[in-house]
Amino acid sequence: MSAEPVLYSFRRCPYAIRARLALAISATPYVLREVQLARKPAEMLEASPKGTVPVLVLADGTVIEESIQIMRWALQCNDPETWLQRDDTALIARNDGPFKHDLDRYKYPDRHGSDAMAHRQQGMEFLHVLEARLSEQAYLCGSTRGIADAAIMPFVRQFAAVDSDWFAAQPIPRVRTWLAKALASELFLEVMLRVAPWAPGDDNLVIRGRQES
Repeated sequence: MSAEPVLYSFRRCPYAIRARLALAISATPYVLREVQLARKPAEMLEASPKGTVPVLVLADGTVIEESIQIMRWALQCNDPETWLQRDDTALIARNDGPFKHDLDRYKYPDRHGSDAMAHRQQGMEFLHVLEARLSEQAYLCGSTRGIADAAIMPFVRQFAAVDSDWFAAQPIPRVRTWLAKALASELFLEVMLRVAPWAPGDDNLVIRGRQES
């Protein structure tokens, strides 16, 4: 068993991104195991048969299977930017539920047999909620970033990337500014490290999170 928690992750997955953001800002050392989704390692499936990333396996064998739970665990261990003080469980639930539903059906209409434009419009309703929030403050729950921003931003990033030209023309300038600032941050660039897929026998790649200077 590794002395550090082991994170099974996939670089572009929004759930995995937000888990890595919390681990990084909390300065939690962890072993990063990048997963090739077409060939999920048996070790991950043994820890979490649901077979989706992220999965965090603690040193004592405890398994945390949900990304938002990984975020809260890391921040409860160490929360140098007081992210937990800027939480909104209802907003995060709306992101993880209706918005993610529409995002998937907008991005992958063939897979879901969906009307992409209808789901794009429905997804925009959530972004207008965020726009209204950001008209009053720089971040979703105050003047500085918090867990709500980190939990939601990776999904907005994915939505924006489906048709970036269309997204750039929408009347949500504050959302675009908020997203651009997050994507340009040292914290985000740190967690988007490119690594080769992990295989049994590979040396442990230990990631040591740090705060932005």
